[in-house]
Amino acid sequence: MKGWPGEPDMEYDVLVTDGDASVNAGKPITDVIFDFGNVLIYWDPAAVLIPRYSQHTIEEFLDNDISGFYDINDMMDAGTSPDEAIAIMRERKGDKWANMLRYYVDNFRDSLTGVVPGARVLVNDLKAAGIGVWGLSNWEAELFHVAEEQCDIIQQLDGKLVSGFVKLRKPHKEIYEAALKSFGITADGALFIDDKAMNIVGSNAAGIRGVRFKDPVKLRELLIANGVNIPDVQ
Repeated sequence: MKGWPGEPDMEYDVLVTDGDASVNAGKPITDVIFDFGNVLIYWDPAAVLIPRYSQHTIEEFLDNDISGFYDINDMMDAGTSPDEAIAIMRERKGDKWANMLRYYVDNFRDSLTGVVPGARVLVNDLKAAGIGVWGLSNWEAELFHVAEEQCDIIQQLDGKLVSGFVKLRKPHKEIYEAALKSFGITADGALFIDDKAMNIVGSNAAGIRGVRFKDPVKLRELLIANGVNIPDVQ
């Protein structure tokens, strides 16, 4: 199975206000909280592996049922160090996949392939409109400096909370609550943007409206339709 296990069905680029977030439907958006990977910056693990591994081997590595890559990623995001994670993969799945994970970690910077189109301008437009802009990301603590070094869009945010440092991770409710507290904002005015459906479910459980992101233009149009005063697409 490719990708993270447990992803529910959810439309892209629509406002989701289920569960505890339903009480905040229609309220003014005062703060936007962004995930990082594939929302602000592109993360592509296959891009790391191309120089040394065949397409078939890469596909197997990115199949969680075969290598356990996404399970291990979740562990690293929650605070397990890369060395510990590699040892766990070696014990669970054998040397082949553990050695491949070692190569991936050592060359992690190649997985960050650029800023998502429109993201930089959107962040600046939101700030100009007086909207708070924040970051909430699942990311391994020892590797996060790579993102900060390569992707200056992260520095444009008003603040950020990264899972590996607090040893909490999405989609668990506690990390959203920790983010709200850290940023000094409340759920009723917040909107969370993430590419994973499970993380939107998690944000709704914390009372935060969410959007499963795919299309930058549709996201801008959604924000405008919900009262955010930023320039429209002409």
